Amino acid sequence: MDTLQILLDFFTGYGYFAVFTVLLVCGFGVPIPEDITLVAGGIISGLGYTNVHWMFVVGMAGVLAGDGIMFTAGRVFGNRVLKFRPIARILTQERFEAVQEKFEKYGNWVLFVARFLPGLRSPIFITAGMTRRVSYWRFLVMDGFAALISVPVWVYLGYYGAANREWLMTMVHRGQAGILAVVAALLLGVAFVWMRRRRQHQCVKK
Repeated sequence: MDTLQILLDFFTGYGYFAVFTVLLVCGFGVPIPEDITLVAGGIISGLGYTNVHWMFVVGMAGVLAGDGIMFTAGRVFGNRVLKFRPIARILTQERFEAVQEKFEKYGNWVLFVARFLPGLRSPIFITAGMTRRVSYWRFLVMDGFAALISVPVWVYLGYYGAANREWLMTMVHRGQAGILAVVAALLLGVAFVWMRRRRQHQCVKK
């Protein structure tokens, strides 16, 4: 039985609570695909078990809560959080150094991109909290902005594809590539604006 079917069986029985719980667990670094979880939530809405708009709200709450707990744990406990074995497995020394390099290179935008990097999402959020690079509200804005791109795509895709699973899975794979393309375009746009303002600022100084 594949992951999607297992999630569907669970969600059908327990509805919104089940979806929220699994998304919360995803935020802790447990290897359950977040996109498939959201798609499954959309599917049960398409089959009439839940309301799709409320499922979108639950999806947003679940992903932000999971991410927020990781960030808060790092911020509150600092390096002591690494004494907790599950977190120590997620945030190895190699990953910690890799995340530090990404922050140095891309700044706070790493928090936005993290939403689309399943293997690095939790390490990035924990590190951001540990190093106190950003405030909680800045973190919430960056992560929330990214979630507003990904969550509705997966939930409503599951909703509209509930009756045609083959078409749905094809669109899921295309959606993964499409979201990455959108994110890349946004980052390029931000980089272009930043470079342009920097040049204008330098010209003013001269």
